[in-house]
Amino acid sequence: MSRGSGPELRAGPPPLGAPPGEQGPVSARSPLPALLGRFSRGRLALVVGLGLTALVLAIAAATVFGGVPLAWRQALSGAGPDAAILWDLRLPRVLLAALVGAGLCGAGAALQGLLANPLADPFVLGVSGGAAVGVTAAVLAVDLLGFRGGSLPPQIAFGFAGALLAAFAVRSLGSRGGRLVGAAALLAGAVLNAAAGALVLLAQLALSPDRAQQILWWLAGSLGYPAPATLALAAAGVLAGGAGLVLLAGRIRLLSLGEDEAAQLGVDVKGTVRWTLAACALAVASAVAVSGLIGFVGLLVPHLLRLRIGPDQRLLVPASILGGAAFLVLADAAGRLAFLPLGVEPPVGALTALLGGPLFLVLLRRGLREET
Repeated sequence: MSRGSGPELRAGPPPLGAPPGEQGPVSARSPLPALLGRFSRGRLALVVGLGLTALVLAIAAATVFGGVPLAWRQALSGAGPDAAILWDLRLPRVLLAALVGAGLCGAGAALQGLLANPLADPFVLGVSGGAAVGVTAAVLAVDLLGFRGGSLPPQIAFGFAGALLAAFAVRSLGSRGGRLVGAAALLAGAVLNAAAGALVLLAQLALSPDRAQQILWWLAGSLGYPAPATLALAAAGVLAGGAGLVLLAGRIRLLSLGEDEAAQLGVDVKGTVRWTLAACALAVASAVAVSGLIGFVGLLVPHLLRLRIGPDQRLLVPASILGGAAFLVLADAAGRLAFLPLGVEPPVGALTALLGGPLFLVLLRRGLREET
């Protein structure tokens, strides 16, 4: 390298479980642009436009198709039982599914970039588990201590605190020599998930049987029929967290190259990590407070989108937010219609686990094979 010239950057080995074509942190000696992929405002507009189109179509399909056929003239007029089904039941549930999917998938895409590991997911890393502990603590405070002001605000606040503590615990336990190690973070997340599950089960002993049964159903990842105030509060948290992740996406993209390389490019590494974890915690806590633990959706959607649009977080984060919203709307609608003959509604968390769990094992096996 000639004197006075900047260091060249050479791509390192792919991180654990990385899909084909995705490269790991860079070291000196190869061109940086080839690693970062192509980005333009036009491509971003195209991705957002397609995502919005998919979301609108998913909401329309889930609203139109349901267990009870609607007389649309009466439903849209706002009078009669059809209007009550549409405006009080079906549409609020569809919007709730969109919010939850957006929050979990946006956080999943950001965490995967932060760890440079496609196996990262709010559920796998224990962030959702931390939020569940916080929400359960809020339920105890409301039921046993007489906490006033409504149940959802303290649930989101406590859930945010729990998710934030879990995120920073993973950051601390998964670091080695000041660097975040993806495999260690995943193991730390597994331990935190187990501890969170145990705490929630113990907390149920202090609740009434009916309330404990509600907690168990909530833990399975279920979407209900929320009131407008519930939707508004959840939307505020998810949108605030998602907006923060979109704003941080450029710096997360550089962090995925490696902390040293990002610092050389002018990124405030510690500040970016902290703000990213805080935004993820807010989005995840808002989702968990109204839906419970819905696992692997934050792994599945970002991974599928990465195969199409590449690993650039400036594209992947907004695409995951919109794609995750559309995916969970369709997954919930499909589950309700599939189990309609049985007269039951399956928890959507069970469906996402059936889809995302095998993908997690495939990615893990691929990563282990590449390491050996």
